[in-house]
Amino acid sequence: MINLNETVLGIELGSTRIKAVLIDREHKPIASGSFEWENQLRSGIWTYDIDDAVAGLRACYSDLKRQVQDRYGVLLTTVAAIGISGMMHGYLPFDREGKLLCPFRTWRNRMTAEAAERLSALFDFNIPQRWSIAHLYQAMLRSEPHLSRLAKIQTLSGYIHRLLTGEYVVGLDEASGMFPIDEKTGGFRSDLLDRFDSLVRDEGYSFSIRDVLPAPLPAGASAGYLTQEGAELLDPEGDLIPGIPFAAPEGDAGTGMVATNSVRVGTGNVSGGTSDFAMIVVERLPGVHEEIDMVTTPSGLPVAMIHCANCTSDINAWVELFSEFAEKTGNPVEKGDLYELLFQEALKGEPDCGGLLSYNYYSGEGITHLSEGRPVFARTPDSRMTLPNFMRNHLTSALATLKIGLEILLRDQKVPIDSLTAHGGFFKTKGVGQRILSAATGVPVSTLETSGEGGPYGMALLAAYLAWKTDGESLEEYLDHKVFCSAKRTTVLAEPEEIDGFNRYVDRYRKAFSVECEAVRTIDL
Repeated sequence: MINLNETVLGIELGSTRIKAVLIDREHKPIASGSFEWENQLRSGIWTYDIDDAVAGLRACYSDLKRQVQDRYGVLLTTVAAIGISGMMHGYLPFDREGKLLCPFRTWRNRMTAEAAERLSALFDFNIPQRWSIAHLYQAMLRSEPHLSRLAKIQTLSGYIHRLLTGEYVVGLDEASGMFPIDEKTGGFRSDLLDRFDSLVRDEGYSFSIRDVLPAPLPAGASAGYLTQEGAELLDPEGDLIPGIPFAAPEGDAGTGMVATNSVRVGTGNVSGGTSDFAMIVVERLPGVHEEIDMVTTPSGLPVAMIHCANCTSDINAWVELFSEFAEKTGNPVEKGDLYELLFQEALKGEPDCGGLLSYNYYSGEGITHLSEGRPVFARTPDSRMTLPNFMRNHLTSALATLKIGLEILLRDQKVPIDSLTAHGGFFKTKGVGQRILSAATGVPVSTLETSGEGGPYGMALLAAYLAWKTDGESLEEYLDHKVFCSAKRTTVLAEPEEIDGFNRYVDRYRKAFSVECEAVRTIDL
């Protein structure tokens, strides 16, 4: 039996799955639900159908509700708190009635180069292309018709949160990817808001940027309550009771920091899934650098972020090919078993992948300055084409761009990295992704027993912090003393020859990068 009032719920709308995780008062996952979905490239824009987000949310919650009923014999009617997270940033514009004015533009798009460059210069602050303000200003530069009716912009997590609570707010980490944050006030930087309004004052738009952006909220702040309409949307069967408190909606970068307890200065984590990114909590803001995003933890500490738009998509495509082959032979293999087998084979490969090379770019990549991507696999006639080398190549390629970005942080900004905690699908097979990441960075890499739960678990922890924190207890203290004090941790350090092999691979990767550039130029979508 479980006491529903001693549980909290985290739901994340990720790149390939919508997942819900229910945790108990000991902060242990006790049930989960999921729904698979995928982005589409429509008219050159990476997007998701927003109706699919709502349908997937319902299906995910229904899956969780059924599991709670089957496992514990309890009808899921309430929890102590709920939190919604989603793919970071992007662009969802709405009119005054809450109608979406254009299809959701996700973090994956590389379509705002002009706006990002102009705003970075104006603000003296790096504005990445995926940030909401870059999308908004690019739409202004194009004079897009929907701007005449614009009232609000939001991220995916913030949009779902508003459907469930009616509140137009966003968590502090997610907010820091919409517009630069003032470390002292925890709000958007007033001086930069003024600069933006001055920039667009003569364009004829009736709105001020202050009115368009949602209100940023730090971890632990009340972000509203489940409304009757929200309860019916989430649970059409009518069993969910309104009035449940909500944590501020966050992006998957913030929930990843929480899920790995990487929210104190000096800590860092790497998330590996459709995209991969490193988050290093720093004492001071590094200088302005195009490859380094400055965001915050959910409680407002500065974070240097290296974000790469491409990680596991190419690996997934090759696993699908192997799965299809196995099925044709009459010996089908379960997907989970196939991933385990192929990832374990990668550890048997040569440290430099035997001369094989690939670029995993399904989309453009900011670190290497490409607006589009084309997956490429290449080898020389004398490359050692074995299954272990083939798989190690693709796992190494998945982290190659991240390594290039981290080198900028280490070399130019002198930010020390002594260890990292990893989570996400890339690290699901025990010890494999960890070892490849350790080879890429040269530092120990740890995973926690809850690493496989990833972002929705981190969002559940933020909901738990809202519901169960004591007066004056910081998020850092709560996680240290109540969540991770007895967490099981596995740490891996790559051998020197593996580190050297990864470096040789990246040297080859850089040297041949014109191959990827030429593929983008000559292979039409």
